[in-house]
Amino acid sequence: MQKITALTLAAVLASTAAPVLAQSQGDMTLGLGAHYIDPTDSYSAPSTVRVGENIRPSLTFEYFVMDNVGIEVLAAWPFKHDLQARGAGDIGSTKHLPPTVSIQYHFTNSSIMTPFVGVGLNYTHFWDEKLDNGTPIDLDDSWGIALHGGLDIAVSAQGSLRADVRYIDIDTKATAGGASIGTVKLDPWVFGVAYVHKF
Repeated sequence: MQKITALTLAAVLASTAAPVLAQSQGDMTLGLGAHYIDPTDSYSAPSTVRVGENIRPSLTFEYFVMDNVGIEVLAAWPFKHDLQARGAGDIGSTKHLPPTVSIQYHFTNSSIMTPFVGVGLNYTHFWDEKLDNGTPIDLDDSWGIALHGGLDIAVSAQGSLRADVRYIDIDTKATAGGASIGTVKLDPWVFGVAYVHKF
């Protein structure tokens, strides 16, 4: 009798334990949140221009091609950045979109916290570049490697809160007034928070 009671109690405790988001082949997740882009503080020689930081709403979609392994697409509302010149401060602005596709591994974990790591490819498109003094400026589009890591904290059987960080290799060749001003290295750290729902 005591053995039956103990087994029943264990089953009840297991059923009321905090949920864990198991990631199985065929699962899909949708994440809604915000990402903050913090480009490098350095000015890239021979360029004397750098790009300022910005935060925007973001969207992620991930499809699990096998257990614990997913393909993720990151999209965001267009980012707008100040262009800054060495010794002169803000001199203009630009907008960009950085869609990123990553393959990710989610570690199997018996707790409510599930860490993950990933690596992928980023494409950054710049547009609406302008200088305050009216000089035409152009930033070439960029391709680069993106590294990704984060932590999901389950809040229900289908949902979790996510904190993540990415490092993205973004270099763009810049021209002003038709003359090259060198390569501008953004190479940002990207910090994000989101709610992620599994379907």
